[in-house]
Amino acid sequence: MNITLRQLHVFQSVAGTRNFSRTGDAVGLTQPAVSRCITELEAQLGLKLLNRTTREVTLTDAGQRLAARLPRVLEELETTLLDVRELATERRGRVRVASSPTLSANLMPDCIAQAHSALPGLELVLLDRIQTAVLASVLSGEVDFGVVIDPGERETLACETILTEPFCLACPPGHRLARKRQVRWADLQGEALVLLDHESGSRRLIDRALAEHAVQCTVAQEVGHPTTIFRMLDAGLGISVIPTLAIPPEGLPQLAIRPLLPRINREIMLVHRRNRALSPVAQAAWDLVRDVAAQRASSARSART
Repeated sequence: MNITLRQLHVFQSVAGTRNFSRTGDAVGLTQPAVSRCITELEAQLGLKLLNRTTREVTLTDAGQRLAARLPRVLEELETTLLDVRELATERRGRVRVASSPTLSANLMPDCIAQAHSALPGLELVLLDRIQTAVLASVLSGEVDFGVVIDPGERETLACETILTEPFCLACPPGHRLARKRQVRWADLQGEALVLLDHESGSRRLIDRALAEHAVQCTVAQEVGHPTTIFRMLDAGLGISVIPTLAIPPEGLPQLAIRPLLPRINREIMLVHRRNRALSPVAQAAWDLVRDVAAQRASSARSART
């Protein structure tokens, strides 16, 4: 059967008023439209609900039975629809988010703190993983969404860029490149580099930049976290190319940080499984992470100017 709510509401009104004109006024339809609704409803049910003459409208036995039960059914349906609609504004529940170590350390703490204050009913649970594991957890449905460096392949992902940041040079303060205010990629020729390993989302971009500028370097060490890079540079094991976001808020006073030219950016993205909508509470968390990243970008622009 293909019965509409309008047809049921029109019948309920006719059953109460026993008059097509008054029903039309009550539901905002013309008298012919009211008559058409009743005719279509009867056709779908395969029986007469009303006896109509030029002088009166009466209910058949089937009409009386439907009229007796319909108010309760419509009330329950309306209550159900209201409950479902309230989900659109639901901001309570647990949201699982995966992110790579640099982002976990330097972006997500602010997001979790703001969630506590702005969305107290939202529990943001962070899974700190290497990027390949983050993407796997997103695709498997283990987490609601991930925060990653541009994964390149996006066929199975819905992505939104929330932050763009450049790579920079980190080196001991006594290194020859520390004397420059700005360092060109070509200046890295022949240097020993301590880099993030290939499980990082940044490594693909760094290798591509070195290749594009025909820079030949020795990779002295490959590690999984920027903090390890900083300790190795302190020990004199080489220099490094790092994303700006890897620099802690208090800075790195034991190292020299210089911009790399030409500027090469990495994109930080929110990702979830394509063709799978976020729940309202997960969407609220997604929006919050995006807003915190926008605040971070605005602060960085202000600092530069």
